[in-house]
Amino acid sequence: MFAKPLKNFNKTICSAIVASTCLLTSVITTLSVQAEELGFPEKEELKFGFIKLTDMAPIAIAYEKGFFEDEGLYVTIEAQANWKVLLDGVIDGRLDGAHMLAGQPIAATIGYGTKAEIVTPFSMDLNGNAITVSNAIWEQMKPHIPKMADGRPVHPIKADALKPVVQSYIDKGKAFKMGMVFPVSTHNYELRYWLAAGGIHPGFYAPHKGDTAGNIDAQALLSVTPPPQMPATMEAGTIYGYCVGEPWNQQAVFKGIGVPVVTDYEIWKDNPEKVFGLSKSFTEKYPITTLRLTRALIRAAKWLDDNNNANRPEAVKILSQSNYVGADYNVIANSMTGTFEYEKGDKRAVPDFNVFFRHNATYPYYSDAIWYLTQMRRWGQISEHKPDSWYKDVAKKVYRPDIYIAAAKSLIADKLIKASEFSNFETETGFRNPQTHFIDNLVYDGTQPNAYINQFKIGLKADDKL
Repeated sequence: MFAKPLKNFNKTICSAIVASTCLLTSVITTLSVQAEELGFPEKEELKFGFIKLTDMAPIAIAYEKGFFEDEGLYVTIEAQANWKVLLDGVIDGRLDGAHMLAGQPIAATIGYGTKAEIVTPFSMDLNGNAITVSNAIWEQMKPHIPKMADGRPVHPIKADALKPVVQSYIDKGKAFKMGMVFPVSTHNYELRYWLAAGGIHPGFYAPHKGDTAGNIDAQALLSVTPPPQMPATMEAGTIYGYCVGEPWNQQAVFKGIGVPVVTDYEIWKDNPEKVFGLSKSFTEKYPITTLRLTRALIRAAKWLDDNNNANRPEAVKILSQSNYVGADYNVIANSMTGTFEYEKGDKRAVPDFNVFFRHNATYPYYSDAIWYLTQMRRWGQISEHKPDSWYKDVAKKVYRPDIYIAAAKSLIADKLIKASEFSNFETETGFRNPQTHFIDNLVYDGTQPNAYINQFKIGLKADDKL
């Protein structure tokens, strides 16, 4: 491992290393070399983008704790205006990599929206989102929500409690409007999942007809709002609720303008959230740099979860800086330190609200990618039926566990992380076991995407076409 960034290594030697396909193949296939044996990073100076959300934490921690520096990397971290600007930056090379919505590299690869080859060797976190409604909507929902003995609502709160509220708006000829952060965001799919599980239709997309609004047959109209603007947009009455990552749900509680009604942990326990995205061409041109930045991110994720989140207060202090998330320390701490506040004063223990390393959070599972593809198909973003093999082929183009495993094994060889803290790479298939912890009690098996799609009462079936 390098103690300091490598400014003066021989560029000619480095170029020769890059040119050697045999060396790269050896690194990826043996998967057990120590850091010194990986070779020098082909590109030392890197710029990474992010959106102001707490789940960008692995990037901030890798920078602040010197993990990038240990890999010989000079990294600049830059907040981006929105998810499209961020994606475009990676595509055009202005950014070398970025904190991305998990759906972004998948959508780019299949050509939904922007067409580009984007890959990920690193999953940044599990969970971390919630759905918040305005105070007025909350008051209308409360009569439909069961209560505990102490008078507090029983959680998880299902969209069944929102359905009569939405129906009352429809009866009055008013649109019921909610916000999400991007058409291929986890937030869009989680909000749609929650609504549909409660019998509320969130609408279809029909890109083959030029319709990308996603409001066909909708009972609740969903639109895009950048994360930091969510609370103010709801307070202004433009939307009545939203799905977003932290700290923008807790911000609504602190400002007294809304109530988070359900977390994504309650919609789908330990769901994948963000990824670190790179252009495929970057990984091919700079393979050793890719391995080294992945090593740094894995170390950062582990640091964030070490000793039952003992480092989280320090992480919150870092994230509260204006150059990172820039929200109040207490707002960020409300979710990052193992609790979550619903109504003001109703703070409950949710130790896994933010997971960065445990539960194999950092491994880029093919089944995670396939879940996003099933939701794209369910809501019409994928217009036509695709065989199960297509879903698997797309997942393997985007998610790169080979790079992850090479980085992880080198960390094990360096005795920086124990092998027992990773999955068993000798038996790992890239598919999680069938997952059962969904709010509608359906089972997700990533090896059978079409059978999964056909389970839903609301949404396109595998063979349907609008």
